Amino acid sequence: MDSAVLFALGLTLFAGLATGIGSLIAFFASRTNTKFLSISLGFSAGVMIYVSMVEIFVKAKTALTTAHGDSLGYWLTIGGFFGGMVFMAALDRILPQLENPHEVKTVEDMDAGPTNDQYAHLRKMGIFTALAIGIHNFPEGIATFMSAIQDPSLGIAIAIAVAIHNIPEGIAVSVPIYYATGSRKKAFQYSVLSGLSEPVGAIAAWLILMPFMSDTMFGIVFAGVAGIMVFISLDELLPAAKRYDEAHLSIYGLIAGMAVMAVSLVLIA
Repeated sequence: MDSAVLFALGLTLFAGLATGIGSLIAFFASRTNTKFLSISLGFSAGVMIYVSMVEIFVKAKTALTTAHGDSLGYWLTIGGFFGGMVFMAALDRILPQLENPHEVKTVEDMDAGPTNDQYAHLRKMGIFTALAIGIHNFPEGIATFMSAIQDPSLGIAIAIAVAIHNIPEGIAVSVPIYYATGSRKKAFQYSVLSGLSEPVGAIAAWLILMPFMSDTMFGIVFAGVAGIMVFISLDELLPAAKRYDEAHLSIYGLIAGMAVMAVSLVLIA
């Protein structure tokens, strides 16, 4: 295993473990900073959308047009891009329809407490939320890994964006589990496990995709990654950010994320 693979796997592990940070915030913060959540989720979406459309999609198109010519290569890029979106949409349909797995839970939700007949429901909801987030995080791990293999600086940017939106996911898992079991340790473990599916996705990409890597494989996978990230941003991150939006903070965060990503790409080019 060379240093590039180890670096890419390390980035996905970093991004995945951010769910544990969300769990710790739920346990020890006295109140939820909803303005920060709204801005940070918008920022994460801005980074993902910009880098997907400006960088990842273009790299996919270049690889596919080089291998198959301008016309067919462009069509393959478009197919891969929307194929990634269809994949995530199908995943959402298959998963238990409890709620948006990126929906923001607050520390205040823990203060309300459940009634006696809600404990079983909370435990089930927490486990299914952890499962849903874990499944969603699997393709995010592939996206982070493949990006880092192709361009380490690009992988770092994506890993940071993924880590930011994994923090409220950790809260979403830990709140119901904690109230259902009364155990902070168990709630923390479930939240961390949901995030570990990202390095699992990275390992799967390394073992399954890397041995067959070519311009065609790279282009299709990268186009699909772009579609997955745009879908997650539009379908999950922005609606979650808007829940606690004040004075268009989520949109300001979105624009800031795009601007930071744009400047970063220029500086490291």
